[in-house]
Amino acid sequence: MRALIVAAALFAAAPALAQSNVSSATLADASKAPAGRTIIDGAAWRCEGATCTATGGASQTAVRACRRVVARFGQVSAFTYKGVALTAEEVAACNA
Repeated sequence: MRALIVAAALFAAAPALAQSNVSSATLADASKAPAGRTIIDGAAWRCEGATCTATGGASQTAVRACRRVVARFGQVSAFTYKGVALTAEEVAACNA
């Protein structure tokens, strides 16, 4: 019985764990979005218009990941790395 409860809890938590690996960026200039997949520090980024999403990636802070994306795609207006959203002040620092 206890094993069944543990299995049910793990099954219910799986979507939350999977979503925590997702990263996203909203580009300030959609014309700078790459046409295909772009790998940055192990994360596979794909963009549709100004919205870019990625899965995977190196173990690093969200601020560092943001700076790496800005270096390749240009400034962002919002950024989330593996479920950690940057504040407006952190996004401004990332774009600097």
